[in-house]
Amino acid sequence: MAALHLIVTGRVQGVGFRWFVQRQAAALNLTGWVKNRGDGTVEIWAEGSPEARKALEEAVRRGPSGSRVTKVNAREATATGRYFQFDITF
Repeated sequence: MAALHLIVTGRVQGVGFRWFVQRQAAALNLTGWVKNRGDGTVEIWAEGSPEARKALEEAVRRGPSGSRVTKVNAREATATGRYFQFDITF
């Protein structure tokens, strides 16, 4: 199984973006985490099926209302298998 690592740029902090990602990822049965970074971006690590990872990336590119995604850096990675759910980390 593979993982998806995303760095999301734009108006993505203070608009419910992490909660949006967590809900989307949980509904897709993905595991991993989402967190705000000090530089104003949001970082996401998601493990699960290729279809679920693709669906999450598409949702992230749209974002929740109130957000404005200007850039998404996405890369595939090797899954760790150490996550059992999808969490918001601080």
